[in-house]
Amino acid sequence: MNFLLEGFFQAFDLLLSGNAETYSAIWATVKVSSYSIGSSLLIGIPLGFCLGYFDFSGKKPVRTIVDTLMALPTVFIGQLVYAFLTHRGPLGNFGLLFTLPGIAIGQTILALPIVIGLSATAVESMDQKLRITIMSMGANRRQLFISTLWEARHGLLAGAIAAYGRVMTEVGISMMVGGNIKWHTRTITTAIALETNKGQFGLGVALGLVLLAIALCVNISVSFLRRRY
Repeated sequence: MNFLLEGFFQAFDLLLSGNAETYSAIWATVKVSSYSIGSSLLIGIPLGFCLGYFDFSGKKPVRTIVDTLMALPTVFIGQLVYAFLTHRGPLGNFGLLFTLPGIAIGQTILALPIVIGLSATAVESMDQKLRITIMSMGANRRQLFISTLWEARHGLLAGAIAAYGRVMTEVGISMMVGGNIKWHTRTITTAIALETNKGQFGLGVALGLVLLAIALCVNISVSFLRRRY
């Protein structure tokens, strides 16, 4: 088991020495995950609000579908997005296959049901009297939307964290849509899988430590925001 200890020492050496290959994968991961989580929040929070706030025909089946999509396999999403982005697909002319924006599209699809479902749950868990109070004060639709989201902010943060964690740790979409191209679309998770298969435990452990560090920073930031607001 000495190779594991050696891997940890090599990992710290790679990180502290500014290894270009290591930081290329880190930058690609941060960039693509930022694109995908930003898009999923912009689309998912309003949809989650509508799903949780309004009563409409077919709401239960829609909710069941959203909850089911939260467990979508990443390889299935990767296969679906690949089919759309390949040169024979309907979006092939945009040249998004084997690019970071292409990966971001797949990861947005992965994160979207999580954001919608947990946002809807956060809105549904609000006190009904609060909604009546907001409406009785003459709030318009925009003010009602903002006030509701503010009151449900802790649940929304939890949904954002869950979605971000799912995006950061997925492999299938990044591998199939991005192609794991060195210096271009290789992310932390695909690099870990590749380097471990090659026996390069040092680089794999280094990137794994970076994932843990990012998760820690996200949780610390969220805890700070909860205390502050």
